[in-house]
Amino acid sequence: MCGIFGVYNLPGDANAFRQRALFLSKKLRHRGPDWSGCTVAGNHILCHERLAIVGVESGAQPLTNDDESLILSVNGEIYNHKALRKMCAEGTNFKTQSDCEVILHLYKTMGADVVKHLDGMFSWVLLDTKKNRILAARDPIGITTLYQGWNSKQPGTLYFASELKALNEECDRIIAFPPGHIFDSETGETTRYFEPSWWNGEKIPSNPVDYKLIRESLEKAVRKRLMSEVPYGVLLSGGLDSSLIASIAARETEKIISGTIHLNKDGDDVDESAVASWPRLHSFSIGLEGSPDLAAARVAADFLKTVHHEYTFTVQDGLDAIADVVYHLETYDVTTIRASTPMYMLSRKIKAMGVKMVLSGEGADEIFGGYLYFHAAPSAADLHTETVSRVKNLHYADCLRANKSTMAWGVEARVPFLDKSFLEVAMNVDPKDKMSFKGKMEKHILRKAFDTSDDPTAQPYLPDSILWRQKEQFSDGVGYSWIDTLKETALAKVSDEEFAKAAARWPQDTPQTKEAYWYREVFEQWFPQDACTESVVRWIPRGDWGCPADPSGRAQKVHDSAYDKNAPQA
Repeated sequence: MCGIFGVYNLPGDANAFRQRALFLSKKLRHRGPDWSGCTVAGNHILCHERLAIVGVESGAQPLTNDDESLILSVNGEIYNHKALRKMCAEGTNFKTQSDCEVILHLYKTMGADVVKHLDGMFSWVLLDTKKNRILAARDPIGITTLYQGWNSKQPGTLYFASELKALNEECDRIIAFPPGHIFDSETGETTRYFEPSWWNGEKIPSNPVDYKLIRESLEKAVRKRLMSEVPYGVLLSGGLDSSLIASIAARETEKIISGTIHLNKDGDDVDESAVASWPRLHSFSIGLEGSPDLAAARVAADFLKTVHHEYTFTVQDGLDAIADVVYHLETYDVTTIRASTPMYMLSRKIKAMGVKMVLSGEGADEIFGGYLYFHAAPSAADLHTETVSRVKNLHYADCLRANKSTMAWGVEARVPFLDKSFLEVAMNVDPKDKMSFKGKMEKHILRKAFDTSDDPTAQPYLPDSILWRQKEQFSDGVGYSWIDTLKETALAKVSDEEFAKAAARWPQDTPQTKEAYWYREVFEQWFPQDACTESVVRWIPRGDWGCPADPSGRAQKVHDSAYDKNAPQA
């Protein structure tokens, strides 16, 4: 993962803008502290801030072809790069071991269609100097972040960057570049290239549950994400999603160490040198003292035999970090800020240990209807439509949180649940099997897919107390007093008089609570330009299902009020 910045069609020679471009790119250096690059071609300029994970010694960017007519700046990982190399023209000269260089060479043979062949998480900008053409693309779900901007005084100029902060001083309109799309300057259009079978949320699938297929598809998704030349770990909250990913990663790591499989021989792109230098899987968790997540994470880590690192924070630590979190997350959404703050603090600890990549469990709740408000779904069809909508909007919420909270400290988060092949399986399950009701817990089919209780010879993936643990949203699980204190702090910070004038101050997307007002005010301190709000979308439960507007899982009726009594104990 890295930071990219590019400007297409500047008025005049781009060399005159080079120092300014370097300054703006530097705003992204937290994403790529390992090296910086800048390439100027005519009136175009591409910059790159690198976090080296694959092709560590030779993958500096922007990348160029032999005659430097093609220039590429990429943020992301291409998991199938070895297979794609075989599709390149015979005699292609690869200058680096970077997994991203293959984009450059495949473009020469297939043009913009190259994006349809990529399996990974990515945002990239490619400049073809011979055609004076620029392409910009973002991965199917928006795991990586990408923004596009315009300046009305320079109508022919286009700006691209990994984060809003590199554009807000230059542009008077900025959007979040849509996931699964590609922009082509030849047509001036941004078109969707990602067209999975499940995209139409009104089309209700009817496939019966295939537990074996779900399990094996997720295992494969984790396996391909172990592609790394540097030490990696897993985020472990003690909830179902992160614990499953940790369990599979532990199994796959053990296979590599024992020599049971040699994945890089089969094109699965796992570099075993990372495992050799970091031979036991490390797991990381965070919470307030005595939080449900810390207790559950200990149980999971003991069971999986990971080297476990547990960090506690105080409420004051979290409050002190809010302004920085808003700066890095570039949002004023309540639930994103609540959950991002502990993740942001944990990422700093992880980076201090020398870890650059972690696996995380984002996406499962959107795919399987795991949020507690899904218990209120009026019908299976309604549940399915909502899951499709949630997956499509992950780039505004959990993907944004996972990417920016970790990349604030130069740590890359990979999310196996959002693998394209796994989504094709999980999103096509009959939603009747995803429904939650009394006696049937949320994400039942995911839990059942990894439940080995009917086979006494099988090695369990997780202890039952974790596999069947009730959903806790991360901002709740780190400790209930975290959200409670945020609300109390907002009441003290925002007066009744100020809150009464919220609609006059912000007629668009008016804050509905004092906590939301507080975050909006902090956001405006960092990003005062009107252009900065267009890319923000708030995460709220379905009010038309009778759900409270507060995004906390504890606000939902189904939340177990006796949860602390039933939570796993250390």
